[in-house]
Amino acid sequence: MQRAIRTCLMRGGTSKGIFLRACDLPEPGPLRDAVVLRIFGSPDPRQIDGLGGADTLTSKMAIIGPPSVPDADLDYTFGQVSFVESKVDYGGNCGNISAAVGPFAVDKGIISAPLAGETSRLVRIHNTNTGAILKATVLLGEGRDGKIAAMVDGDVAIAGVPGTGAGVDLDFSATQGSVTGKLLPTGKLTETLCVPLTDDGGDEEELEATLLDAGQPMVFLHATQLFAQKPELAKASPKEQVEALEQDAQLLRRVERIRGVAAVRMGIVERWQDAERLSSYTPFVAAVSPPPANSDAHFSSVCVFMQKVHKAYPVTGSVATAAAALLQGSVVQAAASNHLRAEGMEGSAGCEAAVRICHPSGVMEVLGAVRGGDEPALLRAAMRRTARCLMDGQAYVPWSV
Repeated sequence: MQRAIRTCLMRGGTSKGIFLRACDLPEPGPLRDAVVLRIFGSPDPRQIDGLGGADTLTSKMAIIGPPSVPDADLDYTFGQVSFVESKVDYGGNCGNISAAVGPFAVDKGIISAPLAGETSRLVRIHNTNTGAILKATVLLGEGRDGKIAAMVDGDVAIAGVPGTGAGVDLDFSATQGSVTGKLLPTGKLTETLCVPLTDDGGDEEELEATLLDAGQPMVFLHATQLFAQKPELAKASPKEQVEALEQDAQLLRRVERIRGVAAVRMGIVERWQDAERLSSYTPFVAAVSPPPANSDAHFSSVCVFMQKVHKAYPVTGSVATAAAALLQGSVVQAAASNHLRAEGMEGSAGCEAAVRICHPSGVMEVLGAVRGGDEPALLRAAMRRTARCLMDGQAYVPWSV
């Protein structure tokens, strides 16, 4: 026998996720995770006995519940569901899935019903993974049944998603120090990482990096250093760099060692060897370089997370990337220095720009603003995504779970 659990499959940005309601699940803990894993069909690389998409961009989950803090309309917990081990990682947030939370809340009546004539709704989202309040502005329209709901059709196109849709404006300005508590976890704009040459330790290599936490902890490297053994790849397009990474298992293991060493510096784990087991989701690693000659972007970036290469670019990662691009002296700013011109902000020591990131699927724009100096801070991070409901129904989980 099996029990039915209300389930909604949503696309948010360039990701897909299964949306569940907290009231339909056990309390947080091993039993809840066991139910989630069974819904997804994990662990199994194909997730054949569940609803998971057998890819890091489609094996994602959102749990929606009533707000636990005063300034929010709802609680949202993100989970990255592994398909290679029995694990749900709650170590950070997914910005693309965040884009679908507002439309879901509107359409499912989780927030107060829209009023006649209301054209948009601001949804204040408490992300329990990071404690941050995200703001999503959802466009509203009247359906054929006369009901006011989140709009689906529109003219907003995002790289990595076919066609166009209604825009969802996301504000991540309050996500500085999302996991570590600081924009610069070590207090430095750049530093040298001493990274073991093999998984067994031993000799080390030195790499320059920027470690920054806004939206998501990120490790930024020069593409020239990551692809030191194949210098031509440092000047290749992000799509070509992704293909090279996917075909080079040893290089991906090197990225994981880099990530582990950075995770220690950021205070996320105690030993670099523990990062893959204890914090497989956080931090992300990105290799940056000047943009391709024919691109209108300010720089290129390729991101690795969950030991896989991102086919597009993570929204939470773009928050950190935009902040780093605007901070003088960072690894990202060095890649963008000949192309990005930030404007000063009236009445403050900050600067702002519409930062354009070239990634494997196209170009992504983030409206960013930072304050530099001795105490750098994220002042603004906003972008536009699209989202829609793909399927609504019930998932079935055996009572034996």
